[in-house]
Amino acid sequence: MNKLYECQIEHLKDYRGIGEAPEDYDEYWERAKRDLEKASLDYELVNSDFVARSCEAYDLYFTGVGGARIHCQFLKPKNVKGKAPAIAMFHGYWSNCGEWSGKLQYIAEGFCVLAMDVRGQGGTSIDNGTYKGNTQSGHIIRGLEGDSPDDMFYRNVYLDTAQCVRILQSMEFVDKKNVFATGASQGGALAIACASLVDDLKGAVAIYPFLCDFRGIYQNNFICPSYEEITWYFRQRDPNHLTEDFFFERLGYIDLKNRTKDIKCNVLWMTALMDKVCPPFSQMAAYNNISSEKNIIFFPEYEHEYLLNSGDIILKYFIERLEAE
Repeated sequence: MNKLYECQIEHLKDYRGIGEAPEDYDEYWERAKRDLEKASLDYELVNSDFVARSCEAYDLYFTGVGGARIHCQFLKPKNVKGKAPAIAMFHGYWSNCGEWSGKLQYIAEGFCVLAMDVRGQGGTSIDNGTYKGNTQSGHIIRGLEGDSPDDMFYRNVYLDTAQCVRILQSMEFVDKKNVFATGASQGGALAIACASLVDDLKGAVAIYPFLCDFRGIYQNNFICPSYEEITWYFRQRDPNHLTEDFFFERLGYIDLKNRTKDIKCNVLWMTALMDKVCPPFSQMAAYNNISSEKNIIFFPEYEHEYLLNSGDIILKYFIERLEAE
């Protein structure tokens, strides 16, 4: 590897981000998990018009925490014998769960696939939340000015990811010991959040995760559309930074650098070293706080884009984890 990139990796290997978790952080997430425990595992399946010879395809709906109606694509291999492993998939910021056909490589290997539309973004999930304060743009700060940090948008999205896995595990034809989570960018962040909330997840694969090291992003003067709402918050709501400590304390509840300490499963992480959307230092702040078994793969010449061979690497990871069973 190029010496320049070796130096960059060496510099980042011990970086754990800027700022501490809120004092009541653990209590906050225990309270959130109690809300998750109360959430129903009931779901509705509606036949999809997607046609493939290898699988049955459905639109799946469930009620998330706070009453949101969450939509997912659900694909099940035809003629499942015994119990099948399963994958929960999560998409990028502002996007949706994508094309049905993009999941068929997993169907061919006998996996069920559940791909979630994030509430209130580009898919058909419905977010019924009422948010106090800035809703001009972006979801990172949505609900931040509420009366309680429980009002924050991403708190419930994180809980949605765990509910997806629990729904998969409740299906009689799914092997609940072999359920994985994966995604890229925001989807990578949600796969990691899911792993932090589901103790018996088999494994998680995250490609350049979003939502890491908010104060580090700001203090390093990182300007990018994905994080610009942090700058815009101060420009529009608090130009003299009178509430800066409050602002970053609230973000600390959803910062992945604080969530990753709770991960118990195996994690595969991929980072593009030229990423200008989710910078490597922010990702490493979260990765370095994982204490479970983990591995990171660096792509030195790549930005926030498709990482060559990453699809092959992910499929191999899933299969090898099954073979290790």
